[in-house]
Amino acid sequence: MKLTKEKVLDLLKEVKDPLTGQNIVTTNRVGSIQVDESKVQCSLVFTQALDQQQKSGLNFACMQAINQKYPDLQVHIHLETQHTSGSPQRSVLPQVKNIIAVASGKGGVGKSTVSTNLALGLQKAGYKVGLLDADLYGPSIPTMLGLEGEKPRIQEVHGKQKIVPLSAYGMPVISIGFIVEPEQAVVLRGPRLAGIIKQFIQECIWPELDYLVIDLPPGTGDIQLTLVQTVPLTGVVIVTTPQKVAIADALKAINMFKLPSVDIPILGVVENMAWFTPKELPDNKYFLFGRGGGALLAKNSDTIVLGQVPLVQSIMDGGEQGKPVMLDEGQPAVQQIWEGVTEELLKSVAHRLRTIGPSTIVQTQG
Repeated sequence: MKLTKEKVLDLLKEVKDPLTGQNIVTTNRVGSIQVDESKVQCSLVFTQALDQQQKSGLNFACMQAINQKYPDLQVHIHLETQHTSGSPQRSVLPQVKNIIAVASGKGGVGKSTVSTNLALGLQKAGYKVGLLDADLYGPSIPTMLGLEGEKPRIQEVHGKQKIVPLSAYGMPVISIGFIVEPEQAVVLRGPRLAGIIKQFIQECIWPELDYLVIDLPPGTGDIQLTLVQTVPLTGVVIVTTPQKVAIADALKAINMFKLPSVDIPILGVVENMAWFTPKELPDNKYFLFGRGGGALLAKNSDTIVLGQVPLVQSIMDGGEQGKPVMLDEGQPAVQQIWEGVTEELLKSVAHRLRTIGPSTIVQTQG
């Protein structure tokens, strides 16, 4: 059977990328391929240097993948490191199409609830989605997805230890809550915070994803700055409640992302707890925290309202029981609200990609 470039690519799908844990074809590492009757020459392109152990492991894996099918062929693998102005974006999570951060100005506004139901809403819409809990001080994603007490597996890829995200409802998930005990205090300073965030991004085996949703801690700080300097964010969703104090804090968060040195697009605002609707009076709306706050925030920050989410018992129960309301078929009215928020987010992402272009990693000083 004659060997072609297409067959070589197919064989190389068995070889794992030492940086992402995905196959090297998916992550676009394969450069030129030359095939003749007696040998195969293949170049692999990386945008950051590999250590000797990774190089040796990768070279051997490529040779083995081809020689298992074509044992008489000589296989020559050439590794290239290309440092170009656009290269950092391609080297980090190349298998993820869009990365969306969910942020808030203050705690207690339901940011993790929004992150979880948005991720599941995107999945329900037919997209491949992952969820990264970057709220290192107060990780609540394990509880919301019924993963309390679960621990991620460790897998070796070309001599390096990689974390395998847990799976919840078919969605890969990682959280500091999988690593520390629930009652254990997380006392971390800047460099350690940055290290954990980078580990969750660079040392996790994330599959091919259309969207990676990142649940940020409230406020503005080291984790937010580390994130924008580590991954090319598609944009940010801001979560607020209608009160003036929440809006003021949310505006600070927006202003951080809109700094000239950061310049991350704001995809829109989700107004959580917009009104209260008791189960026995489903048509009634009680505006316990005021009204119009989300619209005012969106207007003041030149963005849009993705949707208003009511304060209802089913949303709170779903988070406590490990089955988010987006999965509860017995709550069609609430599901419809989340589906609407998801639809508006998809429109906003599409508009952002048309008008701004590919995402880039932020280069900041200090």
